[in-house]
Amino acid sequence: MVGLVEPLIAAASVPAALAGWTALRARAISRAFAPEGRFVPTRAGRLHLIDAGEGAVPALFLHGASGSALAWRPALGAGLAGLGRTVLVDRPGHGFSERHAGRAAARLDHQAGAVIDALDALGITKVVIVAHSWAGALACRLALDHASRVAGLVLIAPATHPWPGGVHWYYRVAASRLLGPLFSWTLALPVGEAWMGRSIAGVFSPQSIDTDYAASAGIPLVLRPAQFMANAQDVAGLLDQVRDQSQRYGAIACPVTVISGDKDGVVWTHLHSLGMARDVPQTKLIVLPDVGHGPHHADPALVTAEIRALQQGRGETRPIAQVSAPSA
Repeated sequence: MVGLVEPLIAAASVPAALAGWTALRARAISRAFAPEGRFVPTRAGRLHLIDAGEGAVPALFLHGASGSALAWRPALGAGLAGLGRTVLVDRPGHGFSERHAGRAAARLDHQAGAVIDALDALGITKVVIVAHSWAGALACRLALDHASRVAGLVLIAPATHPWPGGVHWYYRVAASRLLGPLFSWTLALPVGEAWMGRSIAGVFSPQSIDTDYAASAGIPLVLRPAQFMANAQDVAGLLDQVRDQSQRYGAIACPVTVISGDKDGVVWTHLHSLGMARDVPQTKLIVLPDVGHGPHHADPALVTAEIRALQQGRGETRPIAQVSAPSA
């Protein structure tokens, strides 16, 4: 019996050491990417957002999975200033936003309601919503449940429809009640940092991304334990939600512009983007040849032009299909 004590202590010390290192590293990441915006009260808790500029119809930016409000800057950069008032949001549980509803915060209707609460706090009545990837489904939910607040949707490589299969195993593990905290407090951060460069390259392939993208986009923020679990719950819970929600897309009344790449290996264009064009008659579909999951990186000028068009009320109300090559 005595001989078992030392191995047990050694076995217990490894996760304890990893958890201690993770706590220290998570605090360092939070300090490195200190919040630069403002906090507003919502049903999800305080949401952190970056509110800048002036304009009659603001553009509201919703980041995808594994992101934050900072994710828009490397791609659109100075182009944001040309859009008048812009509001970049940390979704509930991401970046520096709170997530008081716990696992229920992964629901699209809850996050949509929190976004509306934030708009109310800012005194904004109507917005053009710009959404990437996972947030495409959230943008659609806003257009369905809060139609009077949405002037238009610009969906970039959006996840909107059910897909075959599921999600990567680590999302399921991190989203589980039993293993999620253990995984997120021990392995997620060190492994995530070690694989970050390779993961980013895989997401945006075949485009190459600047070497400082992770830092400029604040990607390490998602590796903090609470944020990692929130992100995993969002991703793991999306399939069932879009399976039901996509049946309602015909009720979306605002102009919709979808911009995707024909080489997207993360969110399949033929299922999601073409699905929007099929289900929402007034969709303007732009498919960029030889572009992956980052159309806003491949052609930021095109993306900002489409946002401005909706802000100025020049959105289409009839079916349009358009194929555009990236700008030189």
